[in-house]
Amino acid sequence: MALNQSQKAEVVAELAQVAKGALSLVAAEYAGLTVGQLTDLRKKARANGVYVKVAKNTLVARAVEGTDYQCVADALTGPLLYAFSKEDPGAAGRLAKDFAKANEKFKPRLVSIGGKAYPGTHVDVLASLPTREQALSMLLSVMVQPATMLVRVLSEPASQVARVVSRVAEGKQAA
Repeated sequence: MALNQSQKAEVVAELAQVAKGALSLVAAEYAGLTVGQLTDLRKKARANGVYVKVAKNTLVARAVEGTDYQCVADALTGPLLYAFSKEDPGAAGRLAKDFAKANEKFKPRLVSIGGKAYPGTHVDVLASLPTREQALSMLLSVMVQPATMLVRVLSEPASQVARVVSRVAEGKQAA
């Protein structure tokens, strides 16, 4: 079904709004997938904070102008499905990677993060990014480690004195 001019403008405005707030983008070939498979993908996407859209490449190219994803505009060819991560940079990558494992016709073709475009093979790298909670956990462990080491260093002389006193007491009891 062809879109009229106002519908095209709405699609471009919607995609531009999503692209401005998105953390990463995965574009994938979806030809050959059934409606049920795409519906399943959309359900998983909503659950993981990923915006999924199938749109004409010319409309997407207009929508990403002036955003970090402008770098992908020239590479948009063929029927593509676009997945924008809204909350977690690696969410779209994990979604695409998991869905591609179960559906061989789904092929990630383009990945973009931080204003740079990468080939679809980089979806594994994007998928391996930690979630927000994992990143905070790693940061906390890095921050706590020096304090833990300081406590150990400060308590070691007292521990050594206690061990010496214990051995002296054991020696006196044996004698």
